[in-house]
Amino acid sequence: RTLALLSKMFALSVRWGWRYDNPATGVERFPENKRHRWLSDAELARLVAALNEHPNQNAANAIRLQLLTGARIGEVLTAKWVDFDLNRGVWIKPSHHTKQKRTEHLPLSGVAISLLKTMRCEAETSNPHVFPGKVPGQPIKELKRFWKAITSAAEITNYRIHDNRHTHASHLVSSGLSLPVVGRILGHTN
Repeated sequence: RTLALLSKMFALSVRWGWRYDNPATGVERFPENKRHRWLSDAELARLVAALNEHPNQNAANAIRLQLLTGARIGEVLTAKWVDFDLNRGVWIKPSHHTKQKRTEHLPLSGVAISLLKTMRCEAETSNPHVFPGKVPGQPIKELKRFWKAITSAAEITNYRIHDNRHTHASHLVSSGLSLPVVGRILGHTN
């Protein structure tokens, strides 16, 4: 990870004209193993219980929406109410919020629509963000402390917030959807 960071830093310094070379080029990298972690049914039940009990239901709802949609947490936190067509059951993610920099149309489950409708009824009308932060007009910026508290309360270890995407995908595959369909729902290009 350190080598990847240094390589990026030096590559940018070359692009900006601060250096003429990237000393990290050609250094052999260790292979990185992909994570294959998702929640068991028991862990998921404990996570849901911890979310239900936490006093910050705004942050809890962000995690719920991520679990229900498989979206990246950054996409969830930057979502605006105008991005959702709850009548058609679609989340239209703007290209500037997606990893692939393209607009995505994500179908919403009935449970996700219900969650969003409930949140909309309780939402502050002056904030365009689904998950308003402490600064007026801005979304929640990050959930690191919240996530640590939730996973600790749920007694879940070695599980990152990004792994919620894996949990969502595993449930889709278990319900019979094909890998290409699941990949498309998650916004993967291949």
